[in-house]
Amino acid sequence: MPSAVLLLSGGLDSTTLLAHALAEGFDVHAMTFRYGQRHATEVSAARRVATAYGVRDHVIVDIDLRTSGGSALTSDLAVPKDRDVADDSSEIPVTYVPARNTIFLSFALAWSEVLSATDIFIGVNALDYSGYPDCRPEYIAAFEQMANLATRGGVDGTNRVHIRAPFIALTKAEIIRRGLALGVDYGITQSCYDPPADGIACGHCDACQLRLKGFHDAGASDPAQYL
Repeated sequence: MPSAVLLLSGGLDSTTLLAHALAEGFDVHAMTFRYGQRHATEVSAARRVATAYGVRDHVIVDIDLRTSGGSALTSDLAVPKDRDVADDSSEIPVTYVPARNTIFLSFALAWSEVLSATDIFIGVNALDYSGYPDCRPEYIAAFEQMANLATRGGVDGTNRVHIRAPFIALTKAEIIRRGLALGVDYGITQSCYDPPADGIACGHCDACQLRLKGFHDAGASDPAQYL
């Protein structure tokens, strides 16, 4: 089986992505980040997911994006609640973490080079989070081009890297339907941006609202616990 590095947050999208990559026949090496996020319970969720799927290996990388700040997820800024998630405004929300996907993909790229893996999976979605500049198709294409200019295998042509974002043009409902068809247990995932210490989802942040809307539109029940 071809090897792949997959960014695993323990959320709905990345868990579905893991099931998708395994179904496609990839030998998955999962990478999770503890980056100073206020919703650090996602790391525990990522561990649950990686164990449930028996991935080849699962590494948790410690970095501290609180140093740069600038996001409600890495600072004391309030996480927006009860916003209209149907609003297609181009305004970048305060939950955007500056350069996060660029940093994450760079770590994944380094590991893929060591593993001689040609594929890196990331669960970005341009429909639900169109305000995030590092979730756009043109960004993914640009990073792939950069990756093949910056690595030994890319330069000599022996190990060209492909950044795979198969859900980038799907709605949340379509992602959920894909996951349900693959038998994903969404009860072990965690999506909330602002959970209390017990990890129960708040039900009001953007991530919770988009998740709930996705399950509703998919005609399915969300097994997550909400306050």
